[in-house]
Amino acid sequence: MPTYEPSRRFYREFDRLTGAQQARFMRAVAQLVTALRTRPPNFPTGLRVKRVQGTDEVWELTWAPDGRATFSYGEGQVSGDPHVVWRRIGDHSVLRSP
Repeated sequence: MPTYEPSRRFYREFDRLTGAQQARFMRAVAQLVTALRTRPPNFPTGLRVKRVQGTDEVWELTWAPDGRATFSYGEGQVSGDPHVVWRRIGDHSVLRSP
């Protein structure tokens, strides 16, 4: 089972989302977790998971038409399972400083 940790900034930004936005993000996270259980991960097309342009280790996930979250992979907490570090969440502007 993949593990995760949110950054403090992520917590602050997540708290600013509406309840509906938070729920939509959590549905996307459930899809991400399912994909991370496969090797290699088979991300659903709708999540548009890809590296953030200009970075090597920061990834973005689309959870709404203008909803983005960025993450990186951290040191595994459980042998063989990926560890996701949530960095930013909000609209497309979070990609300027992922």
